[in-house]
Amino acid sequence: MTSTQRVRGPVNRRRGWHILEAPRDPAVSRSNRRKRPTEPRQRAWHILEAPTGEQPAPDAGAEHGPALPDDATVNFVLDLVLRIGEVQMASGAGASDVTATILALTSAFGLPHCEVDVIFTSITVTCHRGTELAPVSALRVVRSRGLDYTRLSAAEMLVRQIIRGNVSAEEAHAELQRITSAPHPYPRWVATLAWGGMALFVTLILGGGPDVAAGAFVISALVDRLGRLLNRYSLPFFFQQVVGGTVATGLATIAVGTGLVPMRFSTLVAAAAITVLLSGLSTVSAVQDAITGYNVTAAGRTMETVLMSAGLIAGVALSLNLANVFGLPRVVPDLPAQTALGLPVVTISGAGAAACFALASYSTLQSMLVAAAAGAIGAGAWGGLMVLSLDSISASALAATLVGFGGGVLARRLKVTPLVVAVSGITPLLPGLSTYLGLYELATRASGVPTLMRAVASGLALAAGVVLGEYLAQPVRTGLGRLERKLAGPRMAGPLRPAKRRLE
Repeated sequence: MTSTQRVRGPVNRRRGWHILEAPRDPAVSRSNRRKRPTEPRQRAWHILEAPTGEQPAPDAGAEHGPALPDDATVNFVLDLVLRIGEVQMASGAGASDVTATILALTSAFGLPHCEVDVIFTSITVTCHRGTELAPVSALRVVRSRGLDYTRLSAAEMLVRQIIRGNVSAEEAHAELQRITSAPHPYPRWVATLAWGGMALFVTLILGGGPDVAAGAFVISALVDRLGRLLNRYSLPFFFQQVVGGTVATGLATIAVGTGLVPMRFSTLVAAAAITVLLSGLSTVSAVQDAITGYNVTAAGRTMETVLMSAGLIAGVALSLNLANVFGLPRVVPDLPAQTALGLPVVTISGAGAAACFALASYSTLQSMLVAAAAGAIGAGAWGGLMVLSLDSISASALAATLVGFGGGVLARRLKVTPLVVAVSGITPLLPGLSTYLGLYELATRASGVPTLMRAVASGLALAAGVVLGEYLAQPVRTGLGRLERKLAGPRMAGPLRPAKRRLE
């Protein structure tokens, strides 16, 4: 039988895979078939899961049993599912999402019991084929990470087609190769303009005017192009963050010193640029992994986020100290408080910032529209809570919970990955301003640690709020499958249901 032929078998409800059986005698009734002795090869992998007292007794009178997959078939399928898991992992999906996706795919391709181990930089899958054949293991290292939500969405669609039984293993492998080798959907300069647009809208959220927003746009675009240039020379991302923080703060200080930007809004320009540099970090995935029990992966993501943030902090602190040496003005103004009259501006700016982040991450048009709606909801809720004099940490947590809930309920109905909605929706609320103020106080008065701790707490509140919103959306979302309940965690990527059809 070739690998492109599809074979259906009855579903073993208890163990979750199809048993591909030998041809049956039509003269034998269903009741007689149930009483037919179990062949040892058919029992082989059942023994792996059955309790000791329920293990089937040996039977020497067996005639036929399922054909266990050979090494070539298993290796081909494991390579395919590992590549799909790599696309998800590189795009920021949680370890629980990657695990559930791989288990659903191996089940869809008719493999016996499989185990998956995800540890941030690598994915390992082992296929157990009972006591007669040795298990087959495969490992794939996740070497590169980047934000390409078009690639992630295409991989999600491929996963759905596989689980529905619409494509064979060979067809899926060819399609995945096309997805991973395809260029970005639009030129890189479009992403640069999107990063600048995000800084522009963040400045408006913080209370700046059009002139300040324009300055933030230019500075963030220049920082993005500089980071692109440094990336060509394979400079580690930590040092890119140092350079980005130094240039963003330095250009904002120079703009104030030359009179291009009003002095009372100098902080907003730097804060918007810092927010852009903070975006894209895997804070949401780190919190999701920690809550769902993938502690090793959560520790790796957390360390990555801390290291990248430390690079940014070092760059900003260096720029502030250089400004002090050269006598450039560094005025931290009293920022305007949020008012009810400013809520429409905050809401619209939140939608624009989220849409720009989705565009900079190479999202599709539909994903950008959904992200804009999520950003408007999050920014509007945050602004309303600030008007009610709620503290910024609590306001960030509640707004992020609303974003996560809305994304969990509506994103899959609109065929958009919830991860895209969640990350884009909270991006306008990242604590860039608190980070800059804390560093300024630390550089001038050595008293900025409490402000920095509030910035860290706000970031964690945003990530935890999104994950909580996904939890709250589970009872509301239709089609909640047994697989999601078994994993006991929110699903921001991958399938919700186990496979219904099995392919060989």
